[in-house]
Parts: sequence; structure tokens; C-alpha cells
Amino acid sequence: MADQNVPPRRPRDDRGWDGRQHHNSDGYGDPNASAPYGYDSPHPYQGGYPAQADPREQYGEGYAYAGQPAPAPRGPQWVGPEGLGRPVPAGSGTGLPTLDDDDDSGRKVGRRKAMVALGGTAAVVAGGAALAMTPQLRGIFGGEAAGDATASTVTDGTAARPSGQQPSTVRTYTEQNESYMGSRAGEALKKNAPAGGRTLSGPAAAAAATEVTVKTVLAKDPILHLARRATFGPTPEVVADIKKQGIDAWIRTQMEPDKIAPSKAELKLAELPTQKLSVQQLRTQRDQLNEQGAQPEREMVDATIARQIWSKRQLFEVMVDFWNDFLHVAADFDGGEVYRNSFDQDVVRKHALGSYPEMLIAANKHPALLIYLNQKDSRKDAINENLARENLELYSVGVDGGYKEPDVRQAAMLQTGRGIDKDGKYVFKPEQHYVGKVKILGFSHANNSSDPKKADAAIDAYITYIALHPSTAKYVAQSLATRFVSDTPPKSLVDRLAKIYITNNGLIKPVLMAMFCSTEFWAGVGQKVRRPMEYLVATYRTLGVSPEASPKHNNGDSKRTPYARGLRQIHDKLRELGHYPMGQPTPDGYPDVYVAWTSAGTMVNGWNEAGEIVAGYRTTFTYTAPEKLVAKPPATAGAYVDALSARLVGQKLSTREKNLILGVAGVAATAKVDATFNGAITAVARAILASPQHHLR
Repeated sequence: MADQNVPPRRPRDDRGWDGRQHHNSDGYGDPNASAPYGYDSPHPYQGGYPAQADPREQYGEGYAYAGQPAPAPRGPQWVGPEGLGRPVPAGSGTGLPTLDDDDDSGRKVGRRKAMVALGGTAAVVAGGAALAMTPQLRGIFGGEAAGDATASTVTDGTAARPSGQQPSTVRTYTEQNESYMGSRAGEALKKNAPAGGRTLSGPAAAAAATEVTVKTVLAKDPILHLARRATFGPTPEVVADIKKQGIDAWIRTQMEPDKIAPSKAELKLAELPTQKLSVQQLRTQRDQLNEQGAQPEREMVDATIARQIWSKRQLFEVMVDFWNDFLHVAADFDGGEVYRNSFDQDVVRKHALGSYPEMLIAANKHPALLIYLNQKDSRKDAINENLARENLELYSVGVDGGYKEPDVRQAAMLQTGRGIDKDGKYVFKPEQHYVGKVKILGFSHANNSSDPKKADAAIDAYITYIALHPSTAKYVAQSLATRFVSDTPPKSLVDRLAKIYITNNGLIKPVLMAMFCSTEFWAGVGQKVRRPMEYLVATYRTLGVSPEASPKHNNGDSKRTPYARGLRQIHDKLRELGHYPMGQPTPDGYPDVYVAWTSAGTMVNGWNEAGEIVAGYRTTFTYTAPEKLVAKPPATAGAYVDALSARLVGQKLSTREKNLILGVAGVAATAKVDATFNGAITAVARAILASPQHHLR
């Protein structure tokens, strides 16, 4: 009976995953917009991971991977936390697609060259290595008597590997981050990282006591620093709110998202028909939704993007994004069209600022995770290790957390019996549950009850144990510090946050507050680079794009509202950039360090999109005219650049950067200009959005 549950081969298993889309009339690709979504897969295998091509083959030598240094990126120059780096190599051959303002022979500084000099490789497409995994389900028990998974004699399959599976090749969230930081580029960043620090009585006190010593092009302004890290990008409104409330009060307000009123854009999410439907409603209304071209898993991503851009609950949305990488379940998997939105609402969003042990317990009882990692197919006579392994390797203690292969096997045996009933709800099936003693890390349980509630409770006890393990505390602390502080967070901070996590039984708010009260947080100005999604979302935010359709918009006979179409356009652009909410196909989530996201093509694509937004070409939303971004534009070019950069990135640019932007417009600093910058305002604004000051967070 070995290999009895190996999934049938499907055509798509042999292809590499490709996030790129093709253009359509909406301005972005959505070739399958009206394709029906299947709720009940004809295949017994619904989860697992799509095959993935080796990213090195797509992106060449610029791709860094475990154990080997990343060669110097080709094309536009390096812009890390210290700002502009080495010049563009001559004849690099990367090309800058669709930059519409080509060099003019009459200009001292060509627009394209100026853009390249300003910008930075803060983008990306290859993320972490995602080696395809094909689950193999083996292992047979004999009889119904209670077993002993801790015994020295193998009881569940071959002696070499009792469940017949191979160890996971997917790297953990922390492991993949560290693999990139081991490159030459990563070593350079480490030298500029903030050193150790201490915890003070409150965030404002910590900010006041911190001297920023790292090299960075960003203004060392604590309010701007907080707005960059605790939101998806500063806006004039956010900066004004922090100044009005004070740092401490603003953070406390953000820690209570339920008390913050929904924005107009969040209320408009009612225009996405699938987002308010239950799992059962999605199943029963499949035909009607197909006729509308409504895709639940895509609308969930659309809604997430809307909240990132327009929600006033910004810290909450940042944490939702963090957990979607840490406790990752891809949006696009067989079953995701029915269950992934429920996972978003009932697991991630419900617990994002709550208790991680409770989040992990809820995740392990949710159909989305049970399908995605094949737990619904695991039973006592055919063990599947996927979820048991990822619970240890990705979702709790981490790959270096102290567990061994016997721990994975015993955890997989303990977790049998968890499945989904015919109505799509979680159910515990005692007839499929292994009964017998288990020992996993320091957790042991007799697991000898035939009572389904007690057997299920034994699994919950184990999940709680690993969620509160010291290695999990360190793993969560390291990941949070990497997200909020720097790509190489100080060990002093990680250790303190891990201690707070253990002391507070896995509650997240105390850990976050301890981080905001640390001098390390406030010392890390400019030490994070925006990933592609963060860059694009921050661009929409700083330009003040409104969710209402432009008066010029013609929706034609589209079945979707302008708002829904506009969100899908952004979604498809993010797919093209290789980074969108819940987009990583494998369960390790996206990496969160700069050197994982260096791609000249993606960077230029982001600039081009920034130009589209500034110009207001996509009429599904309303845009502020670029000549109205500054209320009272100065009459000279140099002063206008200063005012516009203060409006868009919160500070003036360096003299060198300012001169490059003046070169984009082809004017001197003292030249007289009107509100349109003599017709060059769109190019000037886009150039500012290509600067390091906008790439950094």
C-alpha cells in the first residue's frame, strides 16, 4: 500500500510558476477574469505546491541563493539604506523598457540617464528559492491497538523513513532571509546596521533618547520613521495625525484597530460580491458568481490591496501582511477559491494583533490549511507529513529550532484525524486518528483516548506547546525585528522581544510595544527597502489617489464596478512585479530582506507605473493633478523641486539628486517655471518617486 496517496500527475505540475500576466483592455492582464472556479476538485489531491522553475534560470546571475554569494546586480545602480551606490556599468545591456521620455540631444542630462541615476534596485521577482515539493504518502499500521510512536522500533513504514517522505526543501521565512544576507550585498548592509540598544518607558521616550548613527539618505525624523515603518507609506494625513496625537497615543490608537472607523474605500469593498459570502454560500452560489466573472480568491487579494492603500488601520494591515508571510497559505491553490478568504478573516485578521498560539490553533483547524498542506488526506494507515513538518519548520520553532525527523513523524501521527466534512467544515474523524504515545521535542502525551474531543484536544495541546516554545519566541522576534527594524536586527533586540513573547504567552501587542519602546527601532532609519508591492502601495498613498472613479471613466458594459476593476488592475500589476498579497506559491512566504528583491526590470516597471499614476491615466480612480500636488508652487525650478519632494517623500533631496531631477526637466535651478513645471511636472514627480527616499521605508 506504499505510495497509495501519491497525487495523479496533472499538466500544470510540469510547468514553472509564472506570475506574469498579459495585457488586456483594463490596462493589465487578467486573461482568466471570467473563468469559472471549481469548488470541488476532480482530483483527490487538492493541495500541495505548484512546480516552480529555478529562479536563477529566469533572472540570471543577479539571483542569490542559499550557500552562495549573490553577484553584483546588473543595470541600474545600487540604492541600499545608504542611498546611491556605484554607477551603472557601461554597456550593461539590461535596457530600460518603456521609459517614455528618451534622451534629448539638447539636454545636458538625459531624462533616462537621470532616472537610472536616481533609482535603485529595490525591487524583484525571484523571492526565496521555491523548490517544488511533491508529497508522497506512505506508511501502514497494523490493527487498531494503541501504538507507541516513541518506541525505538519503527512502526509506520520503511526503516529508512517511516512515512516515506523526503525532508522539506522549502526554506523558512528566517532561513531564506539569512541566506540572502550571507551574500556580498548582505554583508555590506550588515556593516551599516544599527547596534545594540535598550528599552525605555515609552516609544516617544525611546525616540528622544536615540541618536541615529547609521548612514542613510533619509531625514532622521522620528515621526517620518514611524510613519514609514508602521504604515504602508506616509501621507500628509498620517504625519499630521502623529504630530497631533503624539507618538505614544498614535501607536496606542493603531493597536486598537476595531475602534478606528472604516475608510470610504473599505466600505466600498461591498462592491466585491464574494467577500461577504460564507464558505457555504460560495459553494451554493458558484454558478451565479461564475456568470459575473467573480473569483473569490482574487477578490480577496483585491480587497487586501485596497486596505493597504486606504485603510486608516495601517499598523493592523502591516501585521496582516506580516502574518501572511509567516503563517503562509497561498491565495492560488486548489480549494483557495472557496476557503482562502475565510482563512484571511477567521485566522489571520482575527488574531493579527492577538495571540499567536490561538492563531496557530485556528489555522490547524481551518480547511484552507488542511487542504493546502494535505492534512485532510492524512490518516493512521497513510501518514502525510506536510502540515506536521511545516508546523515545526515554518510556523513555529524554525528549521534550527531543535526538532529532528522522529519529531516530525510523531507530530504527523498525532495530527491524523483532522479533516473536512461534506459541507466544507472542519471535522475530527476518530476512526482515522492514530492512538498511541507520542513525544515531540519536550512535549509528550499518552494520546490514548477514543473520545474525539479528548483526542482533538491533545493535538491542540501540542500546537500550543510549540507555539510557546523558546525557539518559536526567537523565530517570531527575529521575523518581527526584520520587518520593522532592519534586515540584520541587533541580537539584543531579538533576545528582549523573545523574552516578552514568552512572558506574555505569545500575545503580539506586548511584543510590538516593546519593539517601539526600543532604541534599536528608532536607530534603524533607512535600514529597510520597500519590496515591489510596498513601493507601489506607498506610491498610491503619497499621491493621494481616491477610490472614486474619475469623471472621465467609461465603464462600458463591464460586469464589475470601476472600483472593482481598478483594484484588479493594481492586483495584476503586482503579479507582473512578482509580489502581491498571499502570492508566494510555497508555504514559506515572501522574503523580507532587500537583497532578495534586486531586479532592474522590476524597478523600471515600478517607475513606469508611478508615471501612469501621476498622469492619472487609469480612470477607475480619481487622481490629484500633478500640478496641484503642491498647493502654492514656487516660481523657480529649484524651489519647486524642493517643495514637491517635501510633499511626496517628506524631505528635500540632496543637491546631486536635485540636479539630476532638474536635468529631467531640462532646466536650471533658477529658471522660472509655472505650476506645470513648464510641461515637465509629470516627469519631475515620477523622478522624485524613483529616488532612494521613496524606495526606502
